[in-house]
Amino acid sequence: MVRVLDFLGLLFYCALIYWLSDQETLPTPHLFENQDKVIHFGAYFVMGLFAWRSFKHLISTPIILALVSIVFCSLYGVSDEWHQSFVVGRVSDVVDWLADTSGAIAGVFFLHKLPKQQD
Repeated sequence: MVRVLDFLGLLFYCALIYWLSDQETLPTPHLFENQDKVIHFGAYFVMGLFAWRSFKHLISTPIILALVSIVFCSLYGVSDEWHQSFVVGRVSDVVDWLADTSGAIAGVFFLHKLPKQQD
């Protein structure tokens, strides 16, 4: 059951990011320059956590698990930027994708360094 919930969590989170990317604008106050990069980093940090939790049911080698989780998030980030290139009011940005990938790396690294727990 935990396996199914982990995969559903990742699926719903990806759907949420897709939906947010499909909006012309997001209701976020402008607090500082490049805050969107911080938002991208945070969103993909969380996605990295979801990806790790989902793929750990399929992959037992920690380094392979980390790489697969990061690659998944990075590729989703690429597809998200491509998707945004078709949305009126949005732009596709390589630096956003780098923030996405960096966030995923940080999230996966965070879980990789946590003490191992039994499910």
